[in-house]
Amino acid sequence: MNKKKKYILSVLLLLIAMLPAQAAIQVKASLDSVNLLMGNITTLRLEAVQDKGKPGGFTIFRNTDPQKGYVGVCGDSVELRTSFKIDTVELGSNRIQLNYEIPVQAFDSGSYRLPEFVYVSESDSARSNALTLNVIPVKATADDPIAGFARVADPENPSVFDNVPDWLADWWWLILLVIAAAAAVWWAVRRYKKEGTVLRKKPEPTPYETAIRKLKELKAKNLWEQGREKEYFTDLTDILRIYLDRRFGINAMEMTSREIMEHLYNSDVKDKRDYIRQILSVADFVKFAKVRPLPADNIAAYDNAVKFVEETKPEPQPDEAVSPETNSGKKNKKGGGK
Repeated sequence: MNKKKKYILSVLLLLIAMLPAQAAIQVKASLDSVNLLMGNITTLRLEAVQDKGKPGGFTIFRNTDPQKGYVGVCGDSVELRTSFKIDTVELGSNRIQLNYEIPVQAFDSGSYRLPEFVYVSESDSARSNALTLNVIPVKATADDPIAGFARVADPENPSVFDNVPDWLADWWWLILLVIAAAAAVWWAVRRYKKEGTVLRKKPEPTPYETAIRKLKELKAKNLWEQGREKEYFTDLTDILRIYLDRRFGINAMEMTSREIMEHLYNSDVKDKRDYIRQILSVADFVKFAKVRPLPADNIAAYDNAVKFVEETKPEPQPDEAVSPETNSGKKNKKGGGK
């Protein structure tokens, strides 16, 4: 009987000895980034595995001042925010995992060995692994302007920008540039497929604009003043023939002077024929009879060409904008103003 009691007692002692080993606390620490730009924030992640239903916590956060908002480590060079998040994960077998997300900020550059974080649950405790945090200094020169302090991040009331990744905050301008370039290429391809060109086509000059410009250029050459009357009248009649073709559809370049006059007689501008008749008559004498016209004939031919073009230019379209002064002028004319 004594043997049986001793055996049972031994088994019970063995089971009691095994219980703490099965329920041991496990702690793990990690950093989202071991390299941190001075003044920026990274996240310290602490994982604690313990029995369910037992109170516990990290000793470093006990008896902290809520007004201060952080716990200093490494000689207060590194700050651990006390407003952190804790998530609980059920592991089964009466075990849970507590996940701590603690914002970390540093304002002194250097390489810091973070302490081993101690987790205590009732009479049991465990230490995390040690971590190294490299704080990179901000490059600045004596000529750089001094800016005010940035607002300290508030984990309890995070802003939209707190969740923006560092790479997006650093390279947003390049991303926008790439998007703008892609949009420009897309627009250019669509425009080219639709109109056959990317750039807007410059509107072609009207027959009136072309004729007036050519007449001014002809006048500037001073051909008849140099005794080159034939060349002068050849250019002058060509300008008018092209104008008649583009403005009225009269193929004057292939017509004789008589045929041109006949077409003008059947056109809407037959009352302007005398201008053309004078020009063609003198031009035919110069080109075929080799007659040298008087200076007055040369001047009259040019003036008649300008008058014909000016008096036969198209009227403004109804949808064209008309200024109040123009409307007022028209009313005065219709009203027979003195």
